Amino acid sequence: MNLPINLSRRDVLVTAGVGLAAAASPLFAQSSVGSSTGGIFLPDSIGGTPLTPEGVRQKAFAMPLHAPAYAQPPSAFLDRPSLTISYRTDLDLVRALVPEPLVVKDPIVSLSFLSMVAPGIGDYYEFAQSISCFLGDEAVSFRPLMVAENVTAIMLGREVWGLPKKFGHPRVGQNNESYIGTLEYDGAVVARASMAYKSRKVDLAEATKAMRVPGVVLKIIPDVDGKTPRIAELVRFEYSTVDLKEAWTGAASLDLFNHEAVPIAALPIREIVSVRHTLGNYLLEPGKVVHDYLKRT
Repeated sequence: MNLPINLSRRDVLVTAGVGLAAAASPLFAQSSVGSSTGGIFLPDSIGGTPLTPEGVRQKAFAMPLHAPAYAQPPSAFLDRPSLTISYRTDLDLVRALVPEPLVVKDPIVSLSFLSMVAPGIGDYYEFAQSISCFLGDEAVSFRPLMVAENVTAIMLGREVWGLPKKFGHPRVGQNNESYIGTLEYDGAVVARASMAYKSRKVDLAEATKAMRVPGVVLKIIPDVDGKTPRIAELVRFEYSTVDLKEAWTGAASLDLFNHEAVPIAALPIREIVSVRHTLGNYLLEPGKVVHDYLKRT
């Protein structure tokens, strides 16, 4: 699947949004019902056909069964601006956050402030904390914590990939000569980043290579007892499409503030190593389980 990047931004939103919404549930029939339902598409599971166990197995991918909370992947992100600042921290602290079999060699932490335009999800802001590490010989980026202000994005990310998203208020955007990223959680500022706006261009091939580094998350789904995990897996994911339009760097600053619910300041800044502002289109594919912590060997 490729993004229709040759279309206008509005056309892309309409085209991709309709396609994703129509694919959101296999339960919806292809005809509308003009009755007291108001003419909505009526799920066949409500239309009188008994829902058998086999029917559940065939139709289920998200809840509610008859009206899933989100569309099936892949997920597109269009004209997405971002501000990412990477810094070196303490190796022992990072190793306490990164689960084996991932290996940390150089304790580089990246904080990304993102503005998402996502058909089927909506427009929203997101924040991601990443740690550079290795899965075998492959360089990957482990994400211990993310924050978004869109409930659909949080449910989709947590349930499908295992992205560790919490609800908060990230922001990113231009303010005069600066590009600013902020993260607020429960009314408190947790992170604040700034860089000189479009100061120096970065080679697009180099920036694209960095964006193609796979991500890894620790997906945990509790069992019905609320105490033990039903799922505990390392999930690898990546973008199948990275269409960068712009990439910039420049002078930058980063401040972190202690917060017990979003403890990103627990990894102190020892040295800022890179700064990047990008704009591009991305297509995020379903993930792959690379390690199962509950599997008995």
